[in-house]
Parts: sequence; structure tokens; C-alpha cells
Amino acid sequence: MSGQTVPADFTEHMLDLDEDEDLEVFSKNTSLADESPMPNSPSSMVNQYRLEEDEEEQQQDASAKDIFITVDNPESHVTAIETFILYRVVTKTTRSEFDSSEYEVRRRYQDFLWLRGRLEENHPTLIVPPLPEKFVMKGMVERFNDDFIETRRKALHRFLNKISEHPILSFSQHFKVFLTAQELSSHKKQGPGFLSRMGETVKAMANSVRGVRTRPEEFTQMQEYTEDFSNKICSVDKVTQRIIKEQREYLDELRQYTPTYTQWAESEEDLAEPLKGVASCVERCSKETEEHIHHLSEVLLPALHEYVLCAETVKAVMRRRDNIQADYEAKNEALASRKVDQEAVSGTLTENPTHTHTHSHTPLFPRRLPLSPSLCLSVLQSSSPRLGVIK
Repeated sequence: MSGQTVPADFTEHMLDLDEDEDLEVFSKNTSLADESPMPNSPSSMVNQYRLEEDEEEQQQDASAKDIFITVDNPESHVTAIETFILYRVVTKTTRSEFDSSEYEVRRRYQDFLWLRGRLEENHPTLIVPPLPEKFVMKGMVERFNDDFIETRRKALHRFLNKISEHPILSFSQHFKVFLTAQELSSHKKQGPGFLSRMGETVKAMANSVRGVRTRPEEFTQMQEYTEDFSNKICSVDKVTQRIIKEQREYLDELRQYTPTYTQWAESEEDLAEPLKGVASCVERCSKETEEHIHHLSEVLLPALHEYVLCAETVKAVMRRRDNIQADYEAKNEALASRKVDQEAVSGTLTENPTHTHTHSHTPLFPRRLPLSPSLCLSVLQSSSPRLGVIK
């Protein structure tokens, strides 16, 4: 292979593609394996990359940021009932709402779940950043493995920093409590009770069954785009997991071939050098494959899976928005029905005034007199002659 030369015009052929055409390919002709194009986002019909402007915006955001959060130093705790990981959450802030400028607390995964649940409950129409799943995906590293703990730590770190950058969620009282309180058990008890949560769940199910009648076109486009994006990104996520699995199997086979060729070279004098070269080549392939797997599993796969979780979060927000609209429509229908009934009753009373009591101004019983049986009888006979004689 060393005797072969690369043609002089090879580089020219590779760079013959016009830059504008290349950019157009990446920005417009977006499709996946099934050749179905990815629909453009309704909020941004043309995706453009503005690197210089993005860098300037990031610098401005960093200068305007007033709260900095770090999730690090995971510690494993084993009890008689369970095993869990505690993460250190360090917060540095210049906000006047905080009593101090720096806080350090310990939080477990369930505490992050509590925070996200309270944020979704108080802000049902806002997109709360997703959390990593409670259990690791099938086929990946084992639970509480060092790689798994580090991957989750990074995800929790991104979760808190995304909330800290949100103009509304970052000012939530629950977020402040999460960052400052040394223990959360007392604050968790202040949430809604079981019956209240069950009532909200039943109400949401009823609204989802009823459905919305006239959803605005804007939200319809968002829902269609989100559904399509979710299907595509889930497919890419599954394919990536399958590729990683196959690459690991391939790596195991390569690691078995290296000592085999080395031992073979020791027993073959004439083929010793070629066999050693093959063994060295297989070893280099093993290292490259291992680095490739590490990049796929540590960089690409977490990013893809986060996109999957984000898509599910957006779909949940859209469902809550539909439930709110369905509840609004149901209340409007009930109000209109009550108005119709009220108008019907008013019309009936106007058309048939004889149904009203002609002696309504005369009390049946004197208020300050003792109500003896004989007095009641006389008052009834005098007030309503049609009653006749009562014996």
C-alpha cells in the first residue's frame, strides 16, 4: 500500500463542490434513511448558522448571568432499604432574593424529580427542561457504574443551569428552596395531597377524552412538527444504540485476534514479520474502535437521548395546553347553557304572571306573635280563602 500514490487532482475533485451548494445541501435537503424530509420548524422555517453572532450572544448572556450552579462530587449511600447517590449542588449568586451569596447542599435524584414536578405544576404551559431517566437504558452501563454516575451528573448539571437561565423558572420559590435548604422533607410535605392530585388527574383525563374543538392553527403545526421530530429522533437514537452494541461486539473480536496473530508469528519464521504487522494493525484498529465507541456513547448518544426527552416534554406541554383549552370550552358551554335556562325561566314568568303569589306582600304568620294552633288556623283561612275550612 505504501507504493501507491494519490492522484494530484484528487484533492481538487474533493474540493470541487461549491461552498454555497454545500451549505444549501446541509440547510435544505434534510432527510433520513427512509428518504422522508424533515419538516421545517414553524417558528423558524429556515435554519441558519450565525457563529459570530452566537458567540457574541453567549458572551452577553454570561456577563448578564447572576446565578451559577455546579453539580459535582457524587457520593454513594447504602442503607438497609436502598442504595442511592447524593450529589453536591454548589450555588453562587448575586441576586438580592437570596440571603447569602453561596450555598452548598446535597441532593439525590428524587429531589430533582420533586423540583421538576413542582415547576410543572406551577407553570403548566412552560417547557421545563427534562431530567435523565430514573433507570439506565437497556444495553448500556450498569446502574451506579462510574460511567453511569458521571453521565447522570452531567445531565443534572445541565438541568439546573437551564433552569437558572430561564427568565421565569429561575425565580420560582421551589427552585430557591432546592438550592438553599439543607433538607427538603418538610417542604415536600407542603405539596398537594393525594386526593387533590387524583382529582387533577381525573380532570385532565376527562379533558383529553373530550378534546378541543377548535385548536389554533399555530399549535396544530407545532404539534405535527413535534410528533414528526419525535419519531425521527427516536429512530436515530435506537439506530445509534444498535451501532454501539455492534461496535462493542466487533471490538471484542478484534481484541481476540491480536494475540492470535502474535502467537502465530512466533511459530512461523517466514511469515513472522507480515503476521506481526497484521497483529499491530489489528491492535491499532482496536484502539480506534474503542475511541469511536467512547465518543458515540459519551457524546452522541446522551445528546440524542436528551433530544428524545425534550420532544416528550414538548408533547406533554402541548397536551396540558389542550386540556386547558378543553376545560375553557367546557366552562363556556356550561355558562351558555345556564344563560339559556335562565332566559327560559324569565320568559315563562313574564308570560304567566298568575303563577306568582298575589298576596306575597302579606305574611302568613305575624313575626312577633306566639304561633298557637288556633292562631295559625285563623291566619291561614284569612290569607288564603281557597283553602276552605280546615278542621
